[in-house]
Amino acid sequence: MKRRDVLRGALAAGLAGPGLAALTTTRHDIDAALAADRTPSDVGFWEGTAERYGYGYHGQAPTDVLTNLIQDFGELQPLLNQPQTVKARTALCHVTGQMAGMVAIVLHDLGQHREAHHWFRTAGRAAEQAGDNLLHSWVLGREAMVPLNYGSPQAAAQLAEKARHLAGDKPSAASALATAVAARAYATHGHRDKALHAVNAAEELAERLTPQQRADTWFGYPMQKHHVHMSQALTLLGETGRAYAAQDEARELSRAPSLMTRALISIDQASCRARDGERAEAAHLAATAYGTLPTSYQTGLTRTRALALYRTLPSDTPGLDNLADALELAS
Repeated sequence: MKRRDVLRGALAAGLAGPGLAALTTTRHDIDAALAADRTPSDVGFWEGTAERYGYGYHGQAPTDVLTNLIQDFGELQPLLNQPQTVKARTALCHVTGQMAGMVAIVLHDLGQHREAHHWFRTAGRAAEQAGDNLLHSWVLGREAMVPLNYGSPQAAAQLAEKARHLAGDKPSAASALATAVAARAYATHGHRDKALHAVNAAEELAERLTPQQRADTWFGYPMQKHHVHMSQALTLLGETGRAYAAQDEARELSRAPSLMTRALISIDQASCRARDGERAEAAHLAATAYGTLPTSYQTGLTRTRALALYRTLPSDTPGLDNLADALELAS
């Protein structure tokens, strides 16, 4: 536990210096172990560990989740160097791909997009060694959200289309995710027809998923997650009526601890209000959604979205100063 506490302190101080060094060292160790092409004997514990992390934040601060993931990786990494059967090796590579992907997701949510890309690459390498196209598709679909949320929608669309290709034609959580992300990427890039086509395809896929595929985890594609993606795509397309409906559905299905998700839904709603000419309401909604978040959540994606909305609102918008204060912008 001492090592975990030290790591948590380093990460809490910021993803730079010792914290970033710990992340990089762990990832390099995993890459080296994957290159060894050998397997551990007992992966049941680690499969359970990956499943447990897959349920998301559950109200925990992203840095705490990241700390625990990296600490567990430190214990998992030596097992990759132990010679074992092909079956065991495949299973452990699958677990490694899942856990590396989750590290990347948290880094993305914290705004560390460059480091997130590195971890997604590690996750993709592990998925390839596991021979699991759906896991690899999931990794690429999640990775596509990094350039999507941080200003490179064309790169996001390319990754999403690769993910769709890997997932194949059958409905799956990975294919639904990749299609939804493609819709958002095309909408962000201004390709309206492609975006609407992808929105409709994502809607159809979501309806055809099995209950297991709709599991409310980072690996599943629950309807709550679907509506969050549709909210963003439809908001960007200016389809405010459909976007409001998606936001209502997403909020209804969101679990109580989903602080980040609820804030992003509210910021989408604020953007729709702004498009509909209700600028004062937009500023109020965004200021409330962002300003009431715990400090640990006021970074990365939530700040990017709130700041983007702030920049679209005219300077004489009533209540804009409250949004500026929440964002701690200089007057």
